[in-house]
Amino acid sequence: MDDVHVTRWDETAGRGPRAVFAHGILTWGDDERYGFAAQRPLADRYRLLLMDRRGYGRSPDIARSDYETDADDLVRLLGDGGHLVGHAYGGVSALVAAARRPDLVRSLTLIQPGALRPAAGHPVVAAALERARKATTQLPEDYPPEEFLRASTEALGMAAPEPTPQRLRAAAASMTERPCWDAGIPLAPLAAAPWPKLLVSGDWADAPPLYKEYAGEPLIACAEFLAEAIGADHLVVPGYYPHTQQSAAVNAALRELWGRGDARWEDGGGAESP
Repeated sequence: MDDVHVTRWDETAGRGPRAVFAHGILTWGDDERYGFAAQRPLADRYRLLLMDRRGYGRSPDIARSDYETDADDLVRLLGDGGHLVGHAYGGVSALVAAARRPDLVRSLTLIQPGALRPAAGHPVVAAALERARKATTQLPEDYPPEEFLRASTEALGMAAPEPTPQRLRAAAASMTERPCWDAGIPLAPLAAAPWPKLLVSGDWADAPPLYKEYAGEPLIACAEFLAEAIGADHLVVPGYYPHTQQSAAVNAALRELWGRGDARWEDGGGAESP
């Protein structure tokens, strides 16, 4: 894949199963603040492929980032089979990719996915959807990335990250991309898939109150709904960025899940290219 940048971490000399990661907003694949830098220890047994979604990191520009396009890229990165991990917006991209090509998936891990629409029957999720739709329609086309970065962090009680060129590019992509919360996810093929699945959530106990109300509570409700709907385990850990704040617990859960997925694959669930 020459057109999408992928950070590759591998201590197995190309012999380990591959694991493909899709990040969320305001970040990129190997970002230490919001990305998957803390998952690097897993490269001792797996080939980690951290995709920079289009418009982010070192991937090329795109007019409007889109989870359907991300899903196409993820399917190509899965090759003949691999583990799939998605966080937030990237979780929606991973859901679409897994539903599209379940035959290529060894396991699916969703870290606080932003797929709110499937859980719209929950009142907290319904309120979050209403806020998101209103904010999307009211955002001016010339809205500065610096303001979006502050509104996404300081306005919710968090310290804003340093506005580096790479972070501002991520903010610009985030504020114009196709809304992931309104994605229509085909849950039936995911529920029917035999490979292991995992939802990871933070408990948001120490989150700024406004951030917990606007983001945390809807994401928790969404994760609970999706875990039951597709037959996934649900891991809840302290914090609100689980894979960075509680990397040891999340990495241990990934190792366990991937081990189950590999065992099933080797017993006849699929075959991966060298």
